[in-house]
Amino acid sequence: MHLKEKYLEVRNRTEALCSPLQVEDYVPQPVAYASPPKWHLAHSTWFFEEMILKKNLEAYQEYHPDFGFLFNSYYNTIGQRTFRADRGNMTRPGVSEVYAYRAYVNEAMMRLLNQNLPSELEDLIELGLNHEQQHQELLLTDLKYTLGHNPIFPVYDPEQNLLTDTNTESGWIALEEGIYEIGHDGAAFCFDNELTRHKVYLQSFEISKALVTNGEYLTFMEAGGYAQFEHWLDEGWSWVNENRVTSPLYWHKINGKWHYFTLAGLKEVDPDAILCHVSYYEAQAYASWRGLRLPTEFEWEAASGQFNWGKRWEWTNSAYLPYPGYHIAEGAVGEYNGKFMINQMVLRGASVATAPDHSRKTYRNFFHPHFQWQYSGIRLSR
Repeated sequence: MHLKEKYLEVRNRTEALCSPLQVEDYVPQPVAYASPPKWHLAHSTWFFEEMILKKNLEAYQEYHPDFGFLFNSYYNTIGQRTFRADRGNMTRPGVSEVYAYRAYVNEAMMRLLNQNLPSELEDLIELGLNHEQQHQELLLTDLKYTLGHNPIFPVYDPEQNLLTDTNTESGWIALEEGIYEIGHDGAAFCFDNELTRHKVYLQSFEISKALVTNGEYLTFMEAGGYAQFEHWLDEGWSWVNENRVTSPLYWHKINGKWHYFTLAGLKEVDPDAILCHVSYYEAQAYASWRGLRLPTEFEWEAASGQFNWGKRWEWTNSAYLPYPGYHIAEGAVGEYNGKFMINQMVLRGASVATAPDHSRKTYRNFFHPHFQWQYSGIRLSR
């Protein structure tokens, strides 16, 4: 696909995700880590304006002098920005002005994309598109958090349950001990944290073809799993008790039956569907309770060609660290991944909320171990 066509496709999809929203849905931010849809729309646009248009389109005039401060996320290289927790306080600019901002930047990007561009600039635009695809997934997960904490559990889209998938495989895959190649290879796009490709030695292991289901996890819950300290890491046990966690996120026991909030509204928990919205702490505790463990990210990647993946981000037992030979780029682009390589765990596999054509077996997602709000699940290893 030509870069211009891909630009329009990605940008249009972001707005299509917002089409079911009422204007009030664009603004709330119930927790600091879940940004409002309006902010996602503006920030992904700011990326193209700040990183690309200001430096590469002759006579480009920025849309508004305050937008850099309002919609910069974490780029210290670029300058001051508003506090993350204040994104929901931005009742101004209004939703209509944010859409006007998107249209303004899109028109300028079309003028730029009609020119013959150097390969380095095309690569930066490709990064911007993948960045927006990441925000498409975050837009859905953040919006679900907002709607899921509305006491009437409103419906985003009756066709977007996203929790109905079941396993199509069972059994275990065995890999022999040996040396395996890990990391991205080839000319196609990847994020810098997928580089450089390198060798790892793995002991022999087995990994499940199936992800843990709601019914399997319910057995853990009903057996008192959340009250058995021996299965929890110390930090996880503190998290459970301090936050009174007794179930995955969005689960509610109503009239003796477990229900969960979906983007299609409140539904009764399907025991055969794949588990979702669990933290690393919960994933690790469940694995321990089963007498098993989580795979490392290297085991996961080495085996990934032999099982189906892509329905849930899957917690691994690997800390988010740089690969051998990893190099942080200069300037703002260098702030994209490297500075977050501390106190976070790696997830692999993409999810039902991931943008089309945005996943690959080397993709490394990463979050702090207590977060549940992504479409995260559990694959076991032994």
